[in-house]
Parts: sequence; C-alpha cells; structure tokens
Amino acid sequence: MQEIIKESKIKMGKSIEAYRHELAKIRTGKATTALLDGVKVDYYGTLTPLKQAANVSVLDAHTLSVTPWDKSLINAIDRAIMQADLGLNPMNDGTNLKIPIPPLTQERRKDLVKLVKKFAEEAKIAIRNIRRDANEHLKKKQKDDKLPEDSLKDAEQSVQKTTDEHIKEIDQILAHKEKEIMEI
Repeated sequence: MQEIIKESKIKMGKSIEAYRHELAKIRTGKATTALLDGVKVDYYGTLTPLKQAANVSVLDAHTLSVTPWDKSLINAIDRAIMQADLGLNPMNDGTNLKIPIPPLTQERRKDLVKLVKKFAEEAKIAIRNIRRDANEHLKKKQKDDKLPEDSLKDAEQSVQKTTDEHIKEIDQILAHKEKEIMEI
C-alpha cells in the first residue's frame, strides 16, 4: 500500500512541475528566456528549437538577446520569432537579435490571468485523477490481499492528504503568478 501512496505522490509532483513549465512560457512583461522556449527555427530544412540554434539570454528586465551559433541563421530566427505570434518584434543588427519586451495592456493581463487559471484547473484535475487511480489500486490491493478495512481507510486518508497538499501548492503558485501578471 505504501508503494501506491509513494507513486501517487511522485505523479502529483510531476503534475505540478508540468504546471510550472506551462506558466514559465506566459509573458508577464518581464524578460525571461522561457518566452522563446516554443519557438522553432528552420535549421537547414529541420524545425529545431531556438535553444539548439542560438544562445538566448536576458540583457535587462525588458530585453532579450539572441545570438545564433551560425550567423547565416539570423534571418530565419528573426522570422521564426515573428511567426510564433508572441507579440515580440526582434531588432536585427546582422549578428544578434535584440528583443524588447513591450509592457502588457490591462486587457491582455486579464486574458493571461484567465489562461493561468485554466492551466491551474487542468493541473488540479490531473491531481484528482491520480488520487482516483491510487484509491482504485488501494481497493483492489485490499481485496486481493484480504487486508483489513482500517488499513484501506488509513491509506485513502493519506492519499487525500497528499492530494490536498498538492492542490494547495497549485493555488499558491496561481496566486503568485496572478500577482506577477497584474503588476504594472
């Protein structure tokens, strides 16, 4: 029974990490290299993640810098960033791209908060599904091994406690990201 509880805890932790990864891609008006994680560049006929074709760094709080490994890719990277529909306009100096991060409008901030809440709800659903699966495994194990009802109840309470902790963590992450987005 303990291995089922331990496995569910690990899976719930992975759900939170996936949620954090999704949030990292959301623009908050501050420069972060994660903004360009989804950008793919046409690298000699192959769509390649930008990170594998260039060095992406933060110059200051409102500017990113992209330095391609192969200088002939500068225009392809410029195009890829424009086509990614991130609302960013790179400035090409021939060897590097500087990307100013424009401030967010109030309307865009509200849209981003809705998106963050949607991601939070999806993460909570994933955690509840893990709880359901763990409880089903526990009931099956109890029937197969003829374990006492008390052991099952204790294990289910442990899974519920873990679920509550992870959902509370998602709520905290959500509150922090919402505050970050709404800051002017």
